[in-house]
Amino acid sequence: MPFVTINVLEGKSKDYIKKVSDSINEAVIETMAFPDDDRYQVVNQLSEDCMQYQGRQEERIMMHLVMRSGRPNKAKQAFYKKVVEYLHERVGIKPKNVFITITENHDVDFSFKDGIAQFVV
Repeated sequence: MPFVTINVLEGKSKDYIKKVSDSINEAVIETMAFPDDDRYQVVNQLSEDCMQYQGRQEERIMMHLVMRSGRPNKAKQAFYKKVVEYLHERVGIKPKNVFITITENHDVDFSFKDGIAQFVV
């Protein structure tokens, strides 16, 4: 279950946001074997000046995934490829304008509710 922060430029429709978040979720499930119901996403709409990506002025998406450690490099690479493919097909984002970073952590670093680290109880 990755926790995914998705950053898009401001002014996007609900349909656009849904397509972006669905595309990312589908790519995660298909390439990294997460359960279908493990969806934890936050979508931020940011102004041009608050979303800087090496001077790019075109439509762009920047995302950060936080997940438990252990996914193989090949799965991550497959995710990178699949997610840019989906975003290009579904919302027209050029693959060169998708920035992805993944941070891995440990079981004790997650609490889903009640102030308990459920993976280590």
